[in-house]
Amino acid sequence: MEQTDMLEQSFRYPLALTIAGSDSGGGAGIQADLKTFSALGVYGASAITAVTVQNTRGVAAIQGIDPAVVVGQIRAVAEDFTVDAIKVGMLHNVEVIESVVEGLRELKDVPVVVDPVMVATSGSTLLRDDAITALRELLMPLATLATPNWPEAERLAGFEIHTAEDVCRAAEQIRQMGVRHLLIKGGHRAESLSVDYFFPEGEITPIELYAPRIATDNTHGTGCTLSAAIAAYLARGKEMAEAVSEAKHFITEAIRMGADTRMGHGHGPVNPLFHPVPLEKRPLSAL
Repeated sequence: MEQTDMLEQSFRYPLALTIAGSDSGGGAGIQADLKTFSALGVYGASAITAVTVQNTRGVAAIQGIDPAVVVGQIRAVAEDFTVDAIKVGMLHNVEVIESVVEGLRELKDVPVVVDPVMVATSGSTLLRDDAITALRELLMPLATLATPNWPEAERLAGFEIHTAEDVCRAAEQIRQMGVRHLLIKGGHRAESLSVDYFFPEGEITPIELYAPRIATDNTHGTGCTLSAAIAAYLARGKEMAEAVSEAKHFITEAIRMGADTRMGHGHGPVNPLFHPVPLEKRPLSAL
């Protein structure tokens, strides 16, 4: 069989690229993203931005990756694979943000989910103060969707959020940075329900996404897993609203299915592998 005939009968997997930090404890960052991609039937590629000395109790140290190596990883993936969606997580410093932005600008028409990671579940700081401006001005304009949690949304907007009206005001401030879609996560709120606020592109009234609050300390990696799930659903061809809604259900079940386990002595991880989906195959001719 000739090579051209073989190519016509070949397939590929939907692919999501995660650009984030490594968690040595395995519950968040690159490790959580790749588990989530696999669980949702998506091939995962990665560009590591930082290495953390981390477990369920906290982050002891962070070593940023050389910015040239960061953008090199992004280019290596893009040169060899078709990237269907991108998730951006922990970036740590200004130089890494600039290198990621450089890489993203070379990838056209690929949805980018930005999780503006600033603080770990344990309370450890993951983004330097001097990098907040670079995040706002350089990275957020490239975000198809941004997924800040409550404290991150307050930091980005520049004021505290207490009411539904505050959420809308904060969304307006954040979207002025160039973000198309916005999801403000309410998991940090002390309420009986976990409510996230999704603002589709051009809309000023949010879609409220409700889920029961599950009593557990195993919440390490929730933000990483949620944003990775959205990217995975986008890679599989879902529209943004559907991807966000299905990812909300996915993270709720990942928390529920990991709620009664004991991994480590701090905030244990969620369980994204509770019901893995087989990898989907796509004909190369469909590219």
